[in-house]
Amino acid sequence: MQDFEKWTLDAIRSDGASLSWLEECRFEWTTVAEFAVSQIMEGKTIVLITDRERKWFEQYVLSVLNKSSNDRPIIPIVSIDSVYTHYDEVSGAKMIDMIDDMLSISYKEDYFFWYIGKGEDKRVDIAKRKDNSFLWIFDEDFQNSFVMRSYDSLLDIKLLQLFNLFNLSLSAALFGEVEVE
Repeated sequence: MQDFEKWTLDAIRSDGASLSWLEECRFEWTTVAEFAVSQIMEGKTIVLITDRERKWFEQYVLSVLNKSSNDRPIIPIVSIDSVYTHYDEVSGAKMIDMIDDMLSISYKEDYFFWYIGKGEDKRVDIAKRKDNSFLWIFDEDFQNSFVMRSYDSLLDIKLLQLFNLFNLSLSAALFGEVEVE
């Protein structure tokens, strides 16, 4: 079984020059990605949240993560919008607490947030409150997150590449090719 960091570097390099941008920041990536994969391996459900500009990406993740062609166990994942359709109307700590309570009851504390989007968007607030969230944050440095820039002209391509690497990481962990802590 290979170390997650080494496996990630090999995966990045095997993809050729298209992922060279990620090799430079692979340590930040492996820290958050390994933690997310380990939570999935523990049986936790992913509660996916994106900012409005990344709704297309949310749909992509939801449609690709559990494709039958992946030939692996189905990963438990839900969109925050499917769990609480009025999520965009949430404001204030009390309402966030109520949603968090509902999720805790529904998933018996066995869930974590995966947020993709701008750090200033109010949709991230619930995920920022949890230490175990998997955050792909734009334009803001936040602890235990993978930071990207929203003004990057290649952002959409990079999101797809990151997701592909994450999806490969999941398969590698599920099939015992890589060790996660």
